[in-house]
Amino acid sequence: MLKEFREFAMKGNVVDLAVGVIIGAAFGAIVSSLVGDIIMPIIGAITGGLDFSNYFTPLAKSVTANSLAEAKKQGAVLAWGSFLTLTLNFLIVAFVLFLVVRAMNRLKRKDEAAPPPPAKPSREEELLAEIRDLLKAKT
Repeated sequence: MLKEFREFAMKGNVVDLAVGVIIGAAFGAIVSSLVGDIIMPIIGAITGGLDFSNYFTPLAKSVTANSLAEAKKQGAVLAWGSFLTLTLNFLIVAFVLFLVVRAMNRLKRKDEAAPPPPAKPSREEELLAEIRDLLKAKT
């Protein structure tokens, strides 16, 4: 059973999948940093520092707090601002990933579009071509 598991784990597809997951996680951290550290501050500057994450609607009469964290301690709240912020983050991350994949596909197409140079004829083919040319010259 251990031998079968080792054979399964060492198959190319499983190893490729593991590498893809690890690289995907690292790339996800890069994209999250791009969104959180570069894109969102720019959007915040454009909107005047507007932060939706603290917006909520109290669902209980006992909720009187001004911040979401305190309001959650007091009772039930509808944290629609948090949902809106996460939705915006998702849309930005999805758009950035779309741009990256699109750029990679363009590079891939350029590599595939360039045909390889024709192979140099072998010595036998060169001799046959010379013989053909000599025969044509005689007639």
